[in-house]
Amino acid sequence: MKYRRLYFLISALVILPGLFSLFKFGLKPSVDFTGGTLLEIKGENLSKEIIQKSVEETKVVLNSQQKSSGNIVILRFSELRENEKEEFIKKTKENSGKDLEIIRYETLGPSLGKELLIKTGVGMLLAILAILLFINSQFKDKTFGTCAILAMLHDTLVMFGSLSLLGHFFGAEIDSLFVTAVLTILSFSVHDTVVVYDRIRELKKTNSKLEIEEAADTAVSQTMRRSISNSLTIIFMLLALVFLGGETTKWFAVALLIGTISGTYSSTFVAVPLLVVWKKLRKKNL
Repeated sequence: MKYRRLYFLISALVILPGLFSLFKFGLKPSVDFTGGTLLEIKGENLSKEIIQKSVEETKVVLNSQQKSSGNIVILRFSELRENEKEEFIKKTKENSGKDLEIIRYETLGPSLGKELLIKTGVGMLLAILAILLFINSQFKDKTFGTCAILAMLHDTLVMFGSLSLLGHFFGAEIDSLFVTAVLTILSFSVHDTVVVYDRIRELKKTNSKLEIEEAADTAVSQTMRRSISNSLTIIFMLLALVFLGGETTKWFAVALLIGTISGTYSSTFVAVPLLVVWKKLRKKNL
């Protein structure tokens, strides 16, 4: 743990660009949160000009369009009723001169989007509170629980910051799947952290005179190989999803991938150094 300042510096270098992006550009919410209609169509010759011409002819409100792989275009409307959708598809077929395939058509009201956003925030707060109480009860020391939550906050900032940057530069959107990814990664991060913390506790029980820094170094050495092996199996699977999976799950897999890497790092190089610093400061002030 003698390089803990370096670990904190690395975390800062990763988090700060994301925080800047969050304040500057924010997140790019999908219709899951904003409400509206998502229409994903596949066809040849679907240029921006043809889409725009169809929009003008049908007088619908198009918020954004995104070109995907394999002649797929993802369109987001403020609201697109069934009859408007049929008319828009008809005009687009006429303007492009090619047949179209509707891959996805989803409509969500603004009230449902707001409700989902509130449930997301409440769910995350309840999860964090439950984890804090559980770790405190298991270790009989609030220091462990607080440091674990701070490591979770680290992973959350990394994920939100990364998705903000990806949203600004590559069009990644925040949807209900991203919420699932965040909650999944929080539990994964805490799982690895608890393993290391439990090893530190056992070492201190065996030798009460052992310094916290020495106990932390030994615990990290004993659990590092296991942690990396577990994470690599997840990372390989997520890489396959990112490059070979469908467009609808791409950013979900990317979020999980970022969170898995961040969670693996934070369990060892954030949560443990924070615990060491806290314990040493408290001992110094006694």
